[in-house]
Amino acid sequence: MPKAIVTGATSGIGEVIACRLAAAGMTVVLVGRDAGRLDRARGRIDAEVPGADLPTEKADLSLLAEVRDLAARLTAQPPPDVVVSNAAVVAPVDERTPEGLQRTLVTNHLAPYLLLRSLAEAQDRKPARYVIVGGDPRGLARVPVNLDDLADGGGGPLRDFMTYARTKNMNAMFGYALARRLRGTGITVNGAHPGIIRGTGLGRQASRPVRLLGAAFSPFSAGPDAGADTPAWLATAPDVEGVTGRYYVRRRAVGTAPHTTDEARCERLWNLSADLVGLRSAHG
Repeated sequence: MPKAIVTGATSGIGEVIACRLAAAGMTVVLVGRDAGRLDRARGRIDAEVPGADLPTEKADLSLLAEVRDLAARLTAQPPPDVVVSNAAVVAPVDERTPEGLQRTLVTNHLAPYLLLRSLAEAQDRKPARYVIVGGDPRGLARVPVNLDDLADGGGGPLRDFMTYARTKNMNAMFGYALARRLRGTGITVNGAHPGIIRGTGLGRQASRPVRLLGAAFSPFSAGPDAGADTPAWLATAPDVEGVTGRYYVRRRAVGTAPHTTDEARCERLWNLSADLVGLRSAHG
């Protein structure tokens, strides 16, 4: 039975993606940071897809030590056919983890960087599809990553959201860099914007202005089913078999801002990230 790994699988878009992959006949490894929420998500998916094989992996993706442990457990198993990197947060810009790193940066960028690199290096050339859930390429064009300060959120009341937005640009940059490295291996890497989706819980720990902004958009936003559509399609559709290094919105390949596609910038981000997570950098 094909196997998928989905991070952020205990609610919202991630849970729906996991449900769709289970319905497609896959074993789906649900990754989340809370055992109770994992059990409840598994129960809801099993109710939709009776008999689904839904192993769980508990890991707090804001802690690199737990990401390393998760990667070690997963790479000790047969390699996956699909990996969907979906977990994300909007945390206060001044919130640091016990490891001393900004929590939004770790959860949204450094964790997928460490996890997907580790999985790819252990894949042993078995074909797989990696899908990285990112953000709106049009909106993100205005917030390039500050490569001199990866946790930069700028000033003003929305700086929590700006930090989040920059990590979503990092997702695209990392995806392009990883796809270049994996060409010819059978592993494809593509990004996807799920849309502006209500009910994700992304900003529940952010500043009040960010929460108010989210509440204002919520009545006009689509639900998790719509958000899961493009990532789940990328993970399963014959139409994109062998396609790599692209970014999709509503199942259509789109361009992203030049500051996300510039190879020198992507390589610098790769190396800065490698230093932060303790992996080899240049040409790694």
